[in-house]
Amino acid sequence: MKSPPVRFGLIGAGAIAQTYAQVFTDWSGGCLAGIADIRAEAARSLGGAMKCPAYIDHLDLLNSDVEAVIICTPPNTHEELVVESAHRGKHVLCEKPFALDSASARRMIQAAEKAEVRLTMASKFRYTDDVVRAKSIVTSGILGELLSIENSFTAKVDMSNRWNSDPGVSGGGVLIDNGTHSVDIMRYLLGPIVEVMAVEGKRVQNLPVEDNAYLLVRSACGVIGRIDLSWSINKDNDWYLCIFGSTGTVQVGWRESRYRQASSREWIVFGKGYHKVQAFRDELANFAAAIRGEDRLLITAEDALASVEVIEAAYRSMPKAHWTPVEAPHWAEAPL
Repeated sequence: MKSPPVRFGLIGAGAIAQTYAQVFTDWSGGCLAGIADIRAEAARSLGGAMKCPAYIDHLDLLNSDVEAVIICTPPNTHEELVVESAHRGKHVLCEKPFALDSASARRMIQAAEKAEVRLTMASKFRYTDDVVRAKSIVTSGILGELLSIENSFTAKVDMSNRWNSDPGVSGGGVLIDNGTHSVDIMRYLLGPIVEVMAVEGKRVQNLPVEDNAYLLVRSACGVIGRIDLSWSINKDNDWYLCIFGSTGTVQVGWRESRYRQASSREWIVFGKGYHKVQAFRDELANFAAAIRGEDRLLITAEDALASVEVIEAAYRSMPKAHWTPVEAPHWAEAPL
């Protein structure tokens, strides 16, 4: 018998919540049963469009019959909202960056474990079809030994009036914001990251945080990943992810992806590029299946913590731009 749709609530009605709302318009695995935002007009507007209750106080949403919540608020609110949701028995999908620091992330994880609810971090590129297929190409062995990975998320965006550039709200600048996606992609392809080196580029936008950054990561198996992040440079690259092996290369792009073996002159095209709503739909489908006990979470709470720890190590590295170890996770030992 097919499981009933999971009843979801949205906490936050900003830009990212609009994409989640799009998923619910044509997805049978879940339904949107409520929206909460301290901005009354934003809550009412999205609630009206989705034909579901709107709340100003998120506690009213948490006290309703929703089974799970999607937290779409700024990072400095995540710990409080995750802990409150878990205490009320709600499963939680929390937008990235997961937490401002690893101590906060550990408390979030412990609250979820104590309440026996599912907790995951949103990371859309893990659910992007072309990235998943690129992983399978790597795993197949046709690229030979994995040698290096390059990732670039660069676009010129005015961040002067956005919470993402307020360090008290966001925890940092482009490194924690865009870089959280990059770190999760690297961990997906390389496994655990044990060492990082971050370098800040020139500040262009006169922000209190970095708007250009470069990050090197070293995996436990010794492979180096290179990450290029910017809010002030638009490189307009066709490929945001390049994977180099001893016998081949994969390029994952915004419009299409391709791979080529060293023995061939021909590129083999696969996939259809990046599709945001598709990635969000697959993310929610995995979350709903995990809630119903029908699948495992692709991104576990431990993965979320590891992401926070890598970014934390990167910020420790940045002042001197030297290789810095990523702390081993001891989240189970932290007090509530």
